[in-house]
Amino acid sequence: MASFKIEKSFLKKGIVHIAGVDEAGRGALFGPVVAAAIILPPDFYGPSRPPWIEEIDDSKSLTPRKRERLKELIVKHALAVGLGAASVREIEKLNVHKATLLAMTRAISRLSIVPEIVLIDGLTCPLEEIFLPQIAIKGGDKLCKSIAAASIVAKVIRDNLMIKIDRICQGYNLCDNKGYGTKAHYEALKKLGPAPLHRRNFKLSI
Repeated sequence: MASFKIEKSFLKKGIVHIAGVDEAGRGALFGPVVAAAIILPPDFYGPSRPPWIEEIDDSKSLTPRKRERLKELIVKHALAVGLGAASVREIEKLNVHKATLLAMTRAISRLSIVPEIVLIDGLTCPLEEIFLPQIAIKGGDKLCKSIAAASIVAKVIRDNLMIKIDRICQGYNLCDNKGYGTKAHYEALKKLGPAPLHRRNFKLSI
């Protein structure tokens, strides 16, 4: 279960504005990568935090309904929220790793408050255009509440985008698979071929 242990360690050093960053859609076959950067109020780290904060965890461990509810609460109460994306064209041009870092960079740059430190879910954090202290945390969305909050916001935003696109790009069941490589998705690709928003540099057949 994600906690505020990491944030508290920085708060003790006088660092207040801590941004958690995560992405959604990196492993999908279809659509953009979406990233979110979240700065939560430092009083959320203490015992006076609202009860719903305890529910924040890795987005993949939560039900869609809980994610939707928590996303609304996070966006409402966060000190700052930044969103960024990398398009299918950018994913194909740069590769998905570099495109993911680009989406994260964009999310951080769109925060209304400049963070004093950035906590990123992953193994490396070479966000070269963000001249801020950065720490990569392996499995950060399972360990750090700020990163988990970002994972929830990014996933809900991207999932809702896939649901909207499903209305105009029919036949791939994007409403259910959210662009990921399910058996039904691969079967649809075999039958229909790729749509414009499928990632051509991904393996689109099995």
